[in-house]
Amino acid sequence: MTGERGVPPTTVGRLPRYLRALAGLGAQGVATASSRTLAAAAGVGPAQLRKDLSFLGSHGTRGVGYDVEHLSRRLTVALGLTSRRRVVIVGIGHLGHALANYSGFAGRDFTVVGLVDADPEVVGTTVAGLEVQPAERLARVVAEGAATIAVISTPADVAQDVCDTMVAAGVTGILNFAPRALRVPPAVDLRVVDLGSELQILAFHDRRKTELSS
Repeated sequence: MTGERGVPPTTVGRLPRYLRALAGLGAQGVATASSRTLAAAAGVGPAQLRKDLSFLGSHGTRGVGYDVEHLSRRLTVALGLTSRRRVVIVGIGHLGHALANYSGFAGRDFTVVGLVDADPEVVGTTVAGLEVQPAERLARVVAEGAATIAVISTPADVAQDVCDTMVAAGVTGILNFAPRALRVPPAVDLRVVDLGSELQILAFHDRRKTELSS
């Protein structure tokens, strides 16, 4: 995390929720929010919120709470969102197509600068205003777009090769949607979104609830 040391990964994972909650409160005209109000908006407990924000040196004012605008700026800096991050998406199937058109990229200081696919029927088409480039141009797309973040939404069998190519080209952060574990160097941050596993976890809890109610 930019400018922050010793912040636990679980805390880092909650910071975007706090920033989103602050944006919502600010849109409502709220200038100062108590830890209870902010925690409720973020879906966490007040004690957890206070502990997380203490890692950033933000403790609020006793009896007053947190200055919404100031804390928003603090979190924006902590999350490294003071400059736009450039993103390349590899694998422009149904999921990749949806990600390329995701409005949240622009709203959260990310710019998609390149789309890559291996399917000849997809290459050359235009998605979200960008022409899809062939797989053999992947390293060049990363370099020309000065991309530091990549999204992988390819089939599992090619995901590691894609990952290796992007790391060699200079990508330092990867968001992986492919259904397989990837290996990256220690200097590269890897986040995994496994939709199948998440659905299986929900199925487990659903089964438990059904058993308890029967």
